Amino acid sequence: MTSKMILDDRTIQLTNYEEEKVNGLYQVSVEFDVTSEEYHDVATLLYKGTFDVKIPEKDIAFRGTIHNYSTSITNLYNEGEVGQYKLTLLEVKD
Repeated sequence: MTSKMILDDRTIQLTNYEEEKVNGLYQVSVEFDVTSEEYHDVATLLYKGTFDVKIPEKDIAFRGTIHNYSTSITNLYNEGEVGQYKLTLLEVKD
């Protein structure tokens, strides 16, 4: 199982990873936990929508945009809470 992904310069530890090619372009679907302490930084990052995506264990790197996104909880401002994020990124052509 692939254990991490890098979005821009932020390393994210994954709990699930799936990869496929769609019309010759990478599509990765991941799940990861976000703590209340990380919430603001992760939300700010994801708001950008398009990222440099690296999957070091697979030697994959591409420019990707959010294709699908959901979270198990929308308010992680309470200390000690953890939410599960699901994110699908699709490679964009330059």
